[in-house]
Amino acid sequence: MIRVLLADDQSLVRAGFRALLDAQPDIEVVAEASDGEDAVRAVRELRPDVVLMDIRMPVLDGLAATRRITGDEELGEVRVVMLTTFELDEYVFEAIRSGASGFLVKDTEPEELVRAVRAVVAGDALLSPGVTRRLIAEFAARSKEPAATGGLGELTEREREVMALVGIGLSNDEIARRLVVSPLTAKTHVSRTMVKLGVRDRAQLVVLAYESGLVRPGWLG
Repeated sequence: MIRVLLADDQSLVRAGFRALLDAQPDIEVVAEASDGEDAVRAVRELRPDVVLMDIRMPVLDGLAATRRITGDEELGEVRVVMLTTFELDEYVFEAIRSGASGFLVKDTEPEELVRAVRAVVAGDALLSPGVTRRLIAEFAARSKEPAATGGLGELTEREREVMALVGIGLSNDEIARRLVVSPLTAKTHVSRTMVKLGVRDRAQLVVLAYESGLVRPGWLG
């Protein structure tokens, strides 16, 4: 079972998400929280697989709560997915830099929410494919100038190529088609790249691709 914690200050939002997720045979909502402080406490107590975290909440906002969770080594297996009201939320890119594994807009289709929860547990994708690339482009354009490449020097040419493709928002299947390799091979390259660079998940690999200058804003099709 995939164990999910819902953190949102709107009870109707939580109720709707709970009804949808609890109806799945492989997903269980283990707790709800109405503010960031409660979310952090519940995560430390229950160790869910995924936290669906609203960005704007009282007491402690979702961004600060995410930093506490992802900064705790004992919670290294917990994945945080940010919930946004608008497609271009000013905090999304910073949230991913802070350790969130992805993001969803609240009006996403029900089947996409379920797929996203499963995907983030598998470590296989950024979320909300319909808006992911626009969001990455928007916030990459606002990000700082490229940093020193650092650990990128340890990557093979193929791994750098794969990292760039991840950076422009391609899935493993899309990378496989682009490089004419199997999806398993593409996934292996992505995993090895993440290990070499010491990044937590695919979302942070995207951020690093931009911040290192390997990918620049405007490269998206």
